[in-house]
Amino acid sequence: MNSAINRLMIVWLCCCAAIACAGQQPTQPVAPGTWEARADLPYRVQEIYPAVHQGKIWVAGGLSPDVPAAQQNVSDRVVIYDPATNRWTDGPALPEPRHHPILVSTGDALWAFGGFVVANSGRWSNSRDVLRLADGAAQWQHVAELPQPLSETTAAFSDGVIYLATGRSPSGDDNAHWGDQADTATSLRFDPETREFTRGLTAPQALNSAAAAVVDGKLLIAGGRTVQGGNRADLQIYDPVATRWTTGPKMPQAQGGLAAAALGLKLYVFGGEYFNNGGGVHAQSWVYDTEAESWHALPDMPVPRHGLGAVALGGSIYVIAGATRAGGSGTSARLSRFKPAASSD
Repeated sequence: MNSAINRLMIVWLCCCAAIACAGQQPTQPVAPGTWEARADLPYRVQEIYPAVHQGKIWVAGGLSPDVPAAQQNVSDRVVIYDPATNRWTDGPALPEPRHHPILVSTGDALWAFGGFVVANSGRWSNSRDVLRLADGAAQWQHVAELPQPLSETTAAFSDGVIYLATGRSPSGDDNAHWGDQADTATSLRFDPETREFTRGLTAPQALNSAAAAVVDGKLLIAGGRTVQGGNRADLQIYDPVATRWTTGPKMPQAQGGLAAAALGLKLYVFGGEYFNNGGGVHAQSWVYDTEAESWHALPDMPVPRHGLGAVALGGSIYVIAGATRAGGSGTSARLSRFKPAASSD
């Protein structure tokens, strides 16, 4: 009997060691939910920050192999998804091609902040642009400027204010390439009525490529990465009423280049990429329960992606485009819908 128990213990320890060496997370209970494929986007694209606006999903710009190399694969295209018909249509194009513009809806208008444009002999020229598309308008208007060029940031709208936090800004005078940018802990408030910015309380961690959403009036920023330290598992929480940042429980796994959306009192996060051990894309998805203050695993993404978008609409979360391989290759047009078990559509 003792020898049998010893053999079982050895097998168990070897399995644990194998998991640790592979960098995988221990098995966790999986929150129920289902994935299904919806209509592909009209073009393959990554590095997008979509938004729900007037009941439809809007995607703007991005990096796309379907854009000519002469345009450095940077898109000015805007596409709109109608969940009622499962169809995509084209919307008013951006004034110029750009990737990483972050979209925010205020109900009466759609806003685009920052992003990288082709300028100064590079395609990573960080922008201060604030663009606005009024309800029914045929063109975007340049209506304001960020206090500093800011991209790979997070943004959300709550109680009449648009919040932007973290991201990348130029580290010096040069502003053309990705290496010209540095991680920032900048926090900004934008008033859509006055079109003015005020600086907020600096975020606890300077990082880029995180994901955020508003849950119960608070801005939750999950994951992201730093240039020196790699992917992060942090959860940073901003309370605009108390005007303070706090940190929540870390994600079960560090992930950068991910996407997030909120349903009810929960934050859902998806995907991302990693560059160690040959690099790859995370299939793992997670949900953070703000009431229990705990993370739980979700069913893995059927097609893992990074540089993707995620939005909540109609009790489901739509996970949009991205790339299936780390870096700039494997760009996808895939649209997936994740439906938590408790939701109804």
